[in-house]
Amino acid sequence: MKTTKTISIHILCWLLVLGYFYGGAIIEGVTLRQSAFSISMNFIQLIEFYICYLWVYPKFLKKNKTPQLISGIIFTIAIFIGLRYLIEEVLYLKWFGFHNYAEGTTASHYISDNIYWSLAYIVLPAAVYGIEQSFKSEQVNRKLKEEVVKAELSFLKSQINPHFLYNTLNYVYSLAIPVSDQLANAVLRLSDLMRYTLNDSPDGKVSLEKEVEYLESYVALFKMRFEPKFYVEFTTEGIANQKIASLILIPFVENALKHGVVNDEAQPVRIKLKVQNKRLSFEVSNKISHAQKDHSNGVGMVNIHRRLDLIYPEKHELLISNNGNTYKSTLILNL
Repeated sequence: MKTTKTISIHILCWLLVLGYFYGGAIIEGVTLRQSAFSISMNFIQLIEFYICYLWVYPKFLKKNKTPQLISGIIFTIAIFIGLRYLIEEVLYLKWFGFHNYAEGTTASHYISDNIYWSLAYIVLPAAVYGIEQSFKSEQVNRKLKEEVVKAELSFLKSQINPHFLYNTLNYVYSLAIPVSDQLANAVLRLSDLMRYTLNDSPDGKVSLEKEVEYLESYVALFKMRFEPKFYVEFTTEGIANQKIASLILIPFVENALKHGVVNDEAQPVRIKLKVQNKRLSFEVSNKISHAQKDHSNGVGMVNIHRRLDLIYPEKHELLISNNGNTYKSTLILNL
């Protein structure tokens, strides 16, 4: 959706361009015939411009969409030729008694001549669209840099408490061993989860196997609360030698265990992770619990949408389905 500011700029530019041409024409005293052909040509060129600017280039000027882009441009040229023929060769003849091209003009000459006249308004919207996208990219990059600086400051401020908690958990684990193996095991798993969240890499990517281990530890820790009636199926395939953004998958599992039913053997929580040809598919489905929920605001899922947009722009697809009984999320990533 174009902003009011962008629309205003377009209107001003067209008024200046058309005012220049028609102002000169009025001064020179053009005939009705000349004016009619100028008006029809400009009208059709405007239509051609905005078909390319609003539809063809935004939709198809992307990687791996060259055939669609060429088809869109050919379609736009066909619209230009068709409209020009309809207005100048049919309607003008009916309304004013004249038409543009001489009698006997062949179809091939008419088409080739109009392809020539249409090319300028195929190139012009490409230039305008490209310049706009360049400015937008620059604004996005500047905003991302600002967010990175804020995130780094926030991360540095948050390091004190997590490290303190991690070290404290290790101490609590040593105290829990003589008291209860189950309690000690729970503290140990919680400590492992904390250690994983503190680990960082220069590019923010981690081994997919490590990410899976984190998910398994989280599920195992959750299981202690509900066992022996705890039913979660977790399957993986092709995860070796792959890397992924750290903690990108946990919100889906957390959401399923927190808001789903985990004690129904007939409808367990299902977690499926599969990687094939650098394409990751992660499916999490659960029976919806209709028990009273807490009052959390779903920050985790909001954050995951934001992280996916920043880390995997145009390289991910997130599908959510909810039929009232089952909630299913499917994440597709190009690694």
